[in-house]
Amino acid sequence: MTAVGVAPPRRVNPRRTLRHGLTLAWRNVAQLKHSPEKLLDTTLMPIVFLLLFLYVFGGAVAGDTRTYLQLLLPGLVAQMAMFATQGLGIALNEDIHRGVFDRFRSLPIARSAPLIGTVLGDTVRFFVMMAVLTGFGMLLGFRFQTGPVSVLAGFALAYVFYLAVSWLSVIVGLLAPTPATVQGLTFVLVMPLTFGSSVLVPDTSTMPGWLEAWTKVNPVSHLADAVRALTIGGPLGDHAWWTLGWAAGIVAVAFPVAMWLYGRRA
Repeated sequence: MTAVGVAPPRRVNPRRTLRHGLTLAWRNVAQLKHSPEKLLDTTLMPIVFLLLFLYVFGGAVAGDTRTYLQLLLPGLVAQMAMFATQGLGIALNEDIHRGVFDRFRSLPIARSAPLIGTVLGDTVRFFVMMAVLTGFGMLLGFRFQTGPVSVLAGFALAYVFYLAVSWLSVIVGLLAPTPATVQGLTFVLVMPLTFGSSVLVPDTSTMPGWLEAWTKVNPVSHLADAVRALTIGGPLGDHAWWTLGWAAGIVAVAFPVAMWLYGRRA
């Protein structure tokens, strides 16, 4: 029997689920108006990484910083897509501890809407990172070598991969006991994927055999190589398809796991 005063669960179709998710996503975006300092790391990180890697590795890798900048910035697009997901898990964990998700569960909305809203609402961080990275890179001398359609396709590919990896950050946010723990765990997850790839060094043939083998299967390498081909030219090969395949596989596994954990934790 249904308890008095408790509405029985209702089936929510995909259209309403998306609408609920977008409504909660706008809630997350609106919060930034009152706490713009939450975007401080998102704004500074691309600048720091670009300057650091450009002037530390530029001469050694490409002979001069101007040539290396053309190779580095598209690679950093892939790296920033990974780093942009870190704040998502932290914000999710904070909301759970404040009881926000308990309130969501009492509302007549789709069960997946709070998580979908969290992922979509965090899109602002991705766009801010990409805008700062590209704008500052162009001030330093970076120039796109392909057409607008190819450039947009490169950033769209990075966004698709970012959305997929965001669900891994959601899982960490649901599992970790504190927001500080989320930051540490996501850092451990992101570091091997971004630095053990072709993001900083397009030619991986000089790496030890085991590391070169890892870079060839690393999805971040495929994303970096695809973005390079779409923004500065060169053979695209099957890197875009590998990136999309990895993204689909991550979502297929991580989304059900995240929903199961949310049902237990929130």
